[in-house]
Amino acid sequence: MKIPCTGVILSGGLATRFDGREKALLQVGGKPILDRTYSIFHDLFDEIILVTNNPLQFLNWDLNIVTDLFDIRSSLTGIHTGLFYATYPYVFFTACDTPFLKRDLVETILEGIDAKVDIVLPETSAGLEPLCAVYSKRCLNAAEQHLRQKKLKILLAFRRSRIKTIPEKVLRAKDPDLLSFFNINTPDDLLRAQEMIKQTET
Repeated sequence: MKIPCTGVILSGGLATRFDGREKALLQVGGKPILDRTYSIFHDLFDEIILVTNNPLQFLNWDLNIVTDLFDIRSSLTGIHTGLFYATYPYVFFTACDTPFLKRDLVETILEGIDAKVDIVLPETSAGLEPLCAVYSKRCLNAAEQHLRQKKLKILLAFRRSRIKTIPEKVLRAKDPDLLSFFNINTPDDLLRAQEMIKQTET
């Protein structure tokens, strides 16, 4: 069942540790990470947006491609851009470099959407996960104000928002090892992901 929510994939990082290669296009288990995320989003969302500053690299995917509205490299910039272009009142965000994102976990977060809540945010013992979360379009102004002031911390920007957290116990019921939050920052992370995919897909 499609959810009345926009799905946004953030692919705006510099990826300096990968010689500038787009992390969304890194291969894990023989397919680009973006393919894995897209297959989940295609089942869940009628509207899919990719935020990237290299749009020509993504023309093979059936999604809306947009670029940052602020010339500031940060995750908050991507969230602001996704909120700006989304046509639905709520927006689910994920980073482009999470190869093990699980549909069941995404659905659990989406179930937290409530008219009285601005943000639905997973929380584990490692902390909050603001790049695997739902934001209301009501968050757009706060994001813009902080970007104009060059204050780039996501949680600081939304500290006055109404936040619902999803506890670790609930998250682990859908993703026992919390692999959905594993992201690839370094070549070593990529090697680890390649080993992990052999275990999870065999």
